[in-house]
Amino acid sequence: MFRPRVWINIENQLRTKSHLEALREKIANGPSLQEFVNDPNPDAKVDPEEWNDYDGKLKREKGEEQRLRLPPWLKRTIPMGKNYMKIKEQLRGLNLHTVCEEARCPNIGECWGGGEHGTQTATIMLLGDTCTRGCRFCSVKTSRAPPPPDPNEPVNTAKAIASWGLDYIVLTSVDRDDLPDGGSNHFAETVREIKKRNKNILVECLVPDFRGDLDQVKNIVNCGLDVYAHNIETVEKLTPFVRDRRAQYRQSLFTLENAKKINPNLITKSSIMLGLGETDEEVETTLKELKQAGVDCVTLGQYMQPTKRHLKVVEYVTPAKYKHWETVGHEMGFLYVASGPLVRSSYKAGEFFIGSILKNRKNNAV
Repeated sequence: MFRPRVWINIENQLRTKSHLEALREKIANGPSLQEFVNDPNPDAKVDPEEWNDYDGKLKREKGEEQRLRLPPWLKRTIPMGKNYMKIKEQLRGLNLHTVCEEARCPNIGECWGGGEHGTQTATIMLLGDTCTRGCRFCSVKTSRAPPPPDPNEPVNTAKAIASWGLDYIVLTSVDRDDLPDGGSNHFAETVREIKKRNKNILVECLVPDFRGDLDQVKNIVNCGLDVYAHNIETVEKLTPFVRDRRAQYRQSLFTLENAKKINPNLITKSSIMLGLGETDEEVETTLKELKQAGVDCVTLGQYMQPTKRHLKVVEYVTPAKYKHWETVGHEMGFLYVASGPLVRSSYKAGEFFIGSILKNRKNNAV
């Protein structure tokens, strides 16, 4: 069961190191990440406490082509139910897309169905379901010339979100290099439509890099959103092999850093996939560079091969290693770190804590 929501006076607590430690203690006493995920698949024969002793093969050696078998901590049921079907039908009726479906997220049943806690979340994908880029980890369909954006999408999205009664929503999109503004104005209009209907809804925008165009970054930062997110995805060395050639590691850092410069009060967020062949030193360097770019929140999760056409998993990272990266991130001074095999850039535990921070900031400003 959920413990009472932790309301944190973030502005006062971040003034000194001791206050930051107090904040982390309060977060530690709040709901844990495990409370937001379903129990492991009952068919899995390994008890969660014994996961770190699992002796199955977790890493492909250089030159090996055989795919790794899924370890027990990544096996899970996919609950459907009434809530799941309600969201699915409403999305289809309004011609809206979600990254939950397009990217084949393993958490879709829990998030849409509400899980045992009944909390429904969905990450709306704007600007259609076809991307102009072809990253080797992503199952979203691609085209050099996708259909034009639906002009009714900002209003339809706002209507759907208002009817769900949520207090935190994530908007993301495909890359639209075919559009002069990369779709930034469409994004901004959607946020304004949501806020027009309910100014108390917290909006996170998980946006593309807009090829480093700061005018488009500024469009997003100044539209009234609450959290600016852009995923670095992987370490610098692997970026050319994992992401589209137009998605550059330094370009991603550049947009995150400048989003913070444009509005220093904005919460910024990024995400790293593990299991693609990165070293511990490279992960630590990536975390350090994200922190230097002013990023407040970071998530780390397991890369999962969506189809046989995509990159194979090089390594299934253990829960103990994810716990290590959570500790490292907190020691570096990130405001919030979510690190676990099934964590994704948009995940209920992270949204819970970020939402608490934002609401307290607004309450203190009154």
